[in-house]
Order: sequence, then structure tokens, then C-alpha cells
Amino acid sequence: MKVKCPTCGKEIEYSSANPWRPFCSERCKLIDLGEWASDGYVIEGDPGCSVVKLLSAAIAAFSACTA
Repeated sequence: MKVKCPTCGKEIEYSSANPWRPFCSERCKLIDLGEWASDGYVIEGDPGCSVVKLLSAAIAAFSACTA
């Protein structure tokens, strides 16, 4: 299956033979990682909200089991 590299747009084969998939190269993979690390990309929403709820539920469940 052919896909476009998310960083540069080059068309590549999406297969296990490509160690950087879905990217065309290690360079494009690292450029993308750098964008995430520098907040170039963001996911909208309340950060941590769902994580806090999940952890609270896990703590409550654990507390109920050990009581």
C-alpha cells in the first residue's frame, strides 16, 4: 500500500520492510518527533483531565479491594 510521508509528502510503500513507517526516512521521523516535543503539534482538550479521572477510579478500586 502506498502512503504519503506525513512530514515531506513523499509517496512510500507502507510495509514492514520500511523501519520508519509511516515516514519515508529517519530524518522525517525525527522532524516529526521534534515538532511534538516543542509543542509544534498539540491535541485539543483539557490536558490530563481523562488521566486524572482514570487514576482516581483506579485508586478508588484499589482502596475498595484492600479495605
